[in-house]
Amino acid sequence: MLIGKVAGSVVSTRKSENLIGNKFMIIDIFGPMQNGAKQLVAVDKIGAGTGEYVLVAQGSAARVEGGLSAAPVDAAIVGIIDDGTGLEQ
Repeated sequence: MLIGKVAGSVVSTRKSENLIGNKFMIIDIFGPMQNGAKQLVAVDKIGAGTGEYVLVAQGSAARVEGGLSAAPVDAAIVGIIDDGTGLEQ
């Protein structure tokens, strides 16, 4: 699981049928958790907004959340962090 900050959203007018109705957000991954990438795109089923700190699940755990087991998803926002004090250092 990763911690990051929502930097913005991605709009896709054409996508897999299993992804219709889902929102996609750009996540800035915090430095110590970066594994080569500084950003990723995650499906948002919980309503995170730009500037919020979030928990992101990756891999098969991302598909389990929100009933996306048949969708081509590799990252999903699974939580909004209430207080991000000290996360960005």
